[in-house]
This record gives sequence, structure tokens and C-alpha cells, in this order.
Amino acid sequence: MTYYGVAMDFRFDDDDLEKLYTDPGYNHGLPAAVVAAFYRRMVTIRAAPDERDFYNLKSLHFEKLKGARQHQHSMKLNDQWRLVVELQGKGPDKVLVIISIEDYH
Repeated sequence: MTYYGVAMDFRFDDDDLEKLYTDPGYNHGLPAAVVAAFYRRMVTIRAAPDERDFYNLKSLHFEKLKGARQHQHSMKLNDQWRLVVELQGKGPDKVLVIISIEDYH
């Protein structure tokens, strides 16, 4: 399902992450602090008109990944966990795809 709004549209590549977003009782086996950080990050994503806001918010550490994942970006959730996303489409049709939450340690 794609979530539409005034800001950037987004969708989930993983059903469990979509359930984490839509079901307050579900934690996907993640620590509570990571789930809380995920919700805060989703507020930022819902409010952003496009990815330029992510680059401008230095606290997000929005970074392009390298190698086989060079088409993806990551956002910091905390010192250990990252939200991996992918931008698909161009211009006003661009969609942010939420790929995964990963432990970078």
C-alpha cells in the first residue's frame, strides 16, 4: 500500500515494517527504543515534501549507500540502528520505499 499525503508519498517493501507502522501493539522483535525512533522517523518522512529535507536535517545522517546497495539510502534511528530506504520515480511521482531496519553493529 502506498501512503499518500501533502508531503512525499511512501510505501513499505516489507509487510512486517508496514505492520510496525500501523499496529501500535506490534514491535517486530525490535527493542522499544528502536520502535520509538522508527515512529519519530516516520513523522519526519510524512512531513517532508521531498528528500532534500532529509539531507538538510543533519541529525538524520541521510546517506547514500555504496556497492550493491548504491540505489538505497539510510537514515539514523540511533547509534546502532538504521532505517534503509529507496527513492523510486522522479519529480512529483517520486515515492520513498521503506526497505528495512538494520543493526549496523
